[in-house]
Amino acid sequence: MTNFLPITPGNQPTAPPKQNIALRAVAEKLEASFLAEMLKSVGVGEQENSFSGGVGEDQFASFLRQALANKMVSSGGIGLAESFYNSLMEKSNDT
Repeated sequence: MTNFLPITPGNQPTAPPKQNIALRAVAEKLEASFLAEMLKSVGVGEQENSFSGGVGEDQFASFLRQALANKMVSSGGIGLAESFYNSLMEKSNDT
């Protein structure tokens, strides 16, 4: 009969420090702002037809772009937040 080695639970993953969570949130916010500007550049939210809302619609188009950008980031984004986060972590470790 084979004797099995007892399996003991390893180190349980701990929650990341609050600073890391804050840095991740900042990195994601920065990526969302970048994506919102890119969406503005390609014309998302602009309506130029007979049913467009005019000035009022233009004022609220930024909310649409920001909501779309936030959703893109929460769905994985384009990887910019990860680069920002790593840079912020390096900076915070240097100080």
